[in-house]
Amino acid sequence: MTPKTSQNHSVDDTISCNEQLDQPQSFHTDTISGIETQNDCCESGEIERNGPSDLYSKYDNYDLKVDPEQDYRASEIKLCTFKRPHMRAFHFAWWSYHVAFLMWFSISPLLKEVEKSLEITKEQIWTSSITAVSGTIIMRFILGPFCDKYGPRIPMGIILFVSAIPTGMIGLVNSATGLAIIRFFIGIGGSTFVMCQYWTTRMFTKEWAGTANATVGGWGNLGGGVTQVLVGTLLFPLLKKAYGGDSNKAWRTACIFPAFLGLMTAFIVVKYSEDSPRGNYSKLKKIKDMKNVNAWKSFRQGSCNINTWLLFVQYACCFGVEICMNNAAAMYFSDYFGLTTEKAALVASIFGWMNIFARGMGGFISDKMNGRFGMRGRLIWQSFVLLAEGTMVVIFAHVTSLTSAIIVLIFFSIFVQAAEGSTYGIVPYVNPPITGSISGIIGAGGNVGAVAFGFCFRQLSYKNAFIIMGSVIIFSSTLSIFIRFKQYGGLFYRETLPKKSNQICEVTSDTSASDNSKVNDV
Repeated sequence: MTPKTSQNHSVDDTISCNEQLDQPQSFHTDTISGIETQNDCCESGEIERNGPSDLYSKYDNYDLKVDPEQDYRASEIKLCTFKRPHMRAFHFAWWSYHVAFLMWFSISPLLKEVEKSLEITKEQIWTSSITAVSGTIIMRFILGPFCDKYGPRIPMGIILFVSAIPTGMIGLVNSATGLAIIRFFIGIGGSTFVMCQYWTTRMFTKEWAGTANATVGGWGNLGGGVTQVLVGTLLFPLLKKAYGGDSNKAWRTACIFPAFLGLMTAFIVVKYSEDSPRGNYSKLKKIKDMKNVNAWKSFRQGSCNINTWLLFVQYACCFGVEICMNNAAAMYFSDYFGLTTEKAALVASIFGWMNIFARGMGGFISDKMNGRFGMRGRLIWQSFVLLAEGTMVVIFAHVTSLTSAIIVLIFFSIFVQAAEGSTYGIVPYVNPPITGSISGIIGAGGNVGAVAFGFCFRQLSYKNAFIIMGSVIIFSSTLSIFIRFKQYGGLFYRETLPKKSNQICEVTSDTSASDNSKVNDV
């Protein structure tokens, strides 16, 4: 399909600039998106659209302002619209990940009931929690390159479908071994995070990457808090009453509803969304408008970058902590403060509810710090939130009253989510053409951290486990010193990118995709 020009803008229209250009003509290479574009600039400060009119796009125009130099990624976010392709992908990204979280941790608020019903030990419960987060590690490594090759939409649908089946079947387990195995397969759903982050990185410009990635990630993680209330505080007591007070039957059927949501979402995402601003990867490859990425080469390049592994460790110390708390919080408040299953789940949900704003705030501040101080600003913010998070964990280990524990938990959670948002504000800069692979590797770091911290809680007292966790997080905050980008600098290194012309160009919402500069890659 050759896109038609917009009714309001023809191919010969011009894009007005807010500031004068340094030179009448400029050649600009967008290093963050891997796309080369050329603009002929006239002395009056206007840029003529000189791109090929036959460039394929599924859409004639866009609802958001877009940047043709970044393959029509959006340069704004409108939360209250659901229009294709940008905001549809935005909302499907967070909702899909949210539903995956609902399924992933649907049994967590009921683990005390499971422990009593199956007559198993605390160590066996923690073994199942460790397998639940282990299941997604390998999948995150695999799905990163798959996103680079096939796009985020289809992998998202497949993973949601695959994890929904064991979620609905968890009520059939009768042993600790069965619980560990089925939670392993449910945990595969956690790998939807890779598609979630890749999708928004694909749809929004690098200037908005921190905010977009953090917001969808945060609203997705919110499922960890919602499932505590939905399953532990609402569905469980309702089902218990329906079964005449039978707690065993209640917990065995409580996870069917999250599984149903997973199946429905899998179908809708695949059918009603796009992989990129110009359409689905399959179509772009078919018409030879997109290079066919080698998945293994993509993964190899991502894994050979030292920045990938430094961020891997830092993400283990924020998202890994969140996953661990999703498994531990309800049991901790039940064991340590003697709360009932319903009340413990309600208090534990507070940790997840901070995702409404905290992760998005972390990404937003990272973007603002980048605008003012460049990459150094992002890294300063990254170190600060990790340091604050670790400090809050150590304080949490020493509190003895329920009220003080809840207060510290709130601040603890805010810094955890902010650190996650900050991390994925940096990820798009590591190696832009293979962002999927890098996102997958760093995302897997979160699960590796959860497994490591899970072993601490399995073998040690709550207090000692929290102290070790906090100390490791504080150490990870120092790793920002070693994160360095050749073009963008680092904490103690200056950026080496040549200064760009001071042009700020807006492509309005009705700009046709045919009014484009040369695009060598998607």
